[in-house]
Formats: sequence, structure tokens, C-alpha cells
Amino acid sequence: MPDLPQAALIDGKQIAETIHNETRARVDALKAKGVVPGITFVRVGEDPASQAYVRMKEKKAHDLGINSRTVVLPAATPEADLLALLEKLNADPTVHGILVQAPLPHPISETRVFSTVDPRKDVDGFHPANVGKLLLGDATGFRPCTPAGVHELLIRSGVETKGAEVVVLGRGNIVGKPMAAILLQKAPHADATVTLVHSRSRNVAETCRRADIIVAAMGQTEFLKADMVKPGAVVIDVGVNRVDDPSDKRGYRLVGDVDFEAIRKVAGKITPNPGGVGPMTIAMLMSNTVQAAENLTK
Repeated sequence: MPDLPQAALIDGKQIAETIHNETRARVDALKAKGVVPGITFVRVGEDPASQAYVRMKEKKAHDLGINSRTVVLPAATPEADLLALLEKLNADPTVHGILVQAPLPHPISETRVFSTVDPRKDVDGFHPANVGKLLLGDATGFRPCTPAGVHELLIRSGVETKGAEVVVLGRGNIVGKPMAAILLQKAPHADATVTLVHSRSRNVAETCRRADIIVAAMGQTEFLKADMVKPGAVVIDVGVNRVDDPSDKRGYRLVGDVDFEAIRKVAGKITPNPGGVGPMTIAMLMSNTVQAAENLTK
């Protein structure tokens, strides 16, 4: 019996590297004008995942010639002290981008923290002003890095979004809502009909089967199954879920929101996980940082 055809892989690592090369050229152009792009990471507490994420971002910034530093505050830091630090960074002309690593310890309010960052330095795209610009289709704002990265994956792998039926699984503020806002704009590489599916949605499988493009960001291990996918559809897996695995030296492995092996036999294109969306998030963060430097030095 012949092997079933498999979906083409959308290589996030390769596309991210292309974007990094573009970013590096922009960094060199700024340095030729005497400007060195700078980003400051703020981490509160010692969450292991947050430590790892910030290390990766710092390393890539260094590789691209972007000045980076990390300020680490104790988990018991009062919110007022964190907000005061952000105001100092807002006023520092050598800092073009500010990223406060989430999640933040209770009882610090992420809403107040993200709202305190100068929107011109909000390279994570979470300030209300940038959220508003995204919804309005104003390209002068910063887009959140993960949905912006997904958008670039679609563009650079030749996926047509104009008139396409898109299902976004998950309505979170970090991926789901901004992803929908990006794809429904009246703009190039958008113009899609978008359905947001969430925990209270009915007929989820039926809705997914109508989709030309599915972006899975539910945070549920292998939620999307092969019988929920239309043959030839494009599937983007944003999920990062930890599953116990005694055979792994870490004692666990990371799994996406997509049943990859089964869906690869049905879909037209699919992202691997890891190696799909993850590298794109960092690529867009670096691009946003350079954009902030470009904007602030005009």
C-alpha cells in the first residue's frame, strides 16, 4: 500500500533566520548613524520557564548586535517598585524596547504593568494603545510577537488569506484575539473571514472542518484531531504543553495543540512543533525592537 501524502512543513526556523538576517541589516544601518538598538528585559521572580525564555531572547539580541540587559527583581517585589523601574526605563534614551516577562507573581497586575510601559517601547505589543492600533489597522503600533510571527509564516510560505476561512482556536489576549485582528484587516495578506473558537463554542469540530487555515492556540495537548481538519487545510500549531515522559532526561516533553502525525496526513501545510511558531516569536521581538529604535531616532 503506498504511503499517504504528507503535508508540506512550514519551517519556522528557516523563515525566522531570514527575518533575523533582515533585522541584522537594519541594526547595521542604525549603527552607521551612531544608534545602537537596546532592549531591557525585566523578570520578577525565579520561574524556570521565564529564566529560559529570557536567556534565549538575550542570546539572539547579542547575536544581532542589539544591546540587551536583564533586570531581575525578587518575587516579593511590590508592584509600585516594578512600576517605578519601568518609568525609569521609559525615560532612558538608550533603551528602545522594554519587555516584562510574564507571568508575574501574584498580586502584581499585568494590566497595570503593561499599561505603564511607554507604548513607543512596548515591543511585546501589549500596551492598550498598541492593542487599539492593531484593531484599527494602524501599522504604526507594535503587534504582539507570536501572532505577528504566525502572520509572517503564512505570508512567507505563500498561504493565501484573502477570502479564506480561518479558525483561531483560543481567545487569549496574547495570541487568539490579536491573531484574529491581524487576519481580518482590510489589508494585504489579510482580508480573511475569521472565527474565534473558545471553551464555550458549540460544534467546534464542524467549525474547524470548514477552515482553510487553522491556528491552534488553546493550550490543550493535541486538541486538534485529524477528523477536525479539511483535506488540504493549513494548520499552525502555537501550543506549548508539558507532558510527563520518564524516557526524557527532563522527565517531560513539550507537545503542541495539534495531533501532528495524524493531521500531517490530511493537511496541505503544517508547522512542526518545536521548530514552527517558537522561533518566529523571537524573530518578531527582535524586529520590533529595531523598529522601536528606528522610530525613536527619526
